[in-house]
Amino acid sequence: MTDYSSYNILIVDDVPLNLMIVSKMLGKYNFRVRTADGGQKALDEVEAERPSIILLDIMMPDVDGFEVLRRLGANPETRLIPVIVLSALNANEDIVRAYNLGAKDFITKPILMEKLINSVSVNLNL
Repeated sequence: MTDYSSYNILIVDDVPLNLMIVSKMLGKYNFRVRTADGGQKALDEVEAERPSIILLDIMMPDVDGFEVLRRLGANPETRLIPVIVLSALNANEDIVRAYNLGAKDFITKPILMEKLINSVSVNLNL
């Protein structure tokens, strides 16, 4: 199996169970995983250490995922970090909005591990 330990992934979700599930999925591939339980914490984490990729929930209480995408995209330092949206939202307008704000992929929950790993691999150009 390929060693992905040189890649660090920031998982952003306000639901602890979702953070745990996605962390376990990625842990099987030795990715270095960090988590943030809200949009503002995610932005703070990105400032502290640039992740290789961000897995981002949309519906969060403080700063939602759309606003996180907007702020990342507006900052020359962070706009090239690939962001994959992981969301229960599945309306076309939400998906289009996420892509328009710079998301590289949009995966609806419940998350299939194969789809997640494939999307991460493609967006890290592995």
